[in-house]
Amino acid sequence: MQAGTLSKMRFTTVKESLTMQTKLRICLHMALLISSVAAASEATVKQAMQRKYPDVQVESVARTPIAGIYEVFVGGGVHYVDENVNYIIMNGRLIDVERKTDLTETRLRILTAIKLDQLPLDLAFRMVKGNGKRRMAYFTDPNCPYCKRLDQELDQVTDVTVYLFLYPILSQDSREKAVAVWCSKDRGKAYSEMMLNGNPPKVAGTCNTPIEKILAYGRQQGIRATPTLFFADGQRVTGAISQNQLEKLLDSTR
Repeated sequence: MQAGTLSKMRFTTVKESLTMQTKLRICLHMALLISSVAAASEATVKQAMQRKYPDVQVESVARTPIAGIYEVFVGGGVHYVDENVNYIIMNGRLIDVERKTDLTETRLRILTAIKLDQLPLDLAFRMVKGNGKRRMAYFTDPNCPYCKRLDQELDQVTDVTVYLFLYPILSQDSREKAVAVWCSKDRGKAYSEMMLNGNPPKVAGTCNTPIEKILAYGRQQGIRATPTLFFADGQRVTGAISQNQLEKLLDSTR
């Protein structure tokens, strides 16, 4: 092989090596740039939300699996916006079609979770059944039909302590019944007689109650419906569920 040819091959090899190094640097630079742009975009979305809705406190912003769409957590609810907050999906659901998963529900369970010990348990009264080892909290309205259905199911559950928050949001009559229950000598018995047998306390309540504080706390935490349940791990469940579902949740969150 001639010397000139060998020299040319060496030059080509060095050139290719430099080209590869340059490509690697560019790839690394692009990866870092993409990462910084993603972080900057979340901050941009939060700034845009606060600029367009100055009276709203944005608690968090996160990317979704859809390019250009961001999750915004505000006032206990999940909404979706574009990067410039020109459009917003409110009270909607984001579904993973392939996995058949409600991503909104999954995120809400995480974002709205409140562990039992973080609840204002001093505002509730306790109902203990059996050994009371399993625990849950229950926000209830005396006139809520779904609460009455839940109470029928809950009546069949044993070995549980229920922290009961009187949460009269349906009517003035609900509030009067809630006050009457709180002012009863045996709150648990008065509540059960009302919800299971349809017999509210006959004597109007005249004592001091924590109901206003409970209502204020509920609004702050986005509790908009009854029944709303909280389990030991903080998981929040809204609506009437069966005895079997209650048992599973109580056993899985001990």
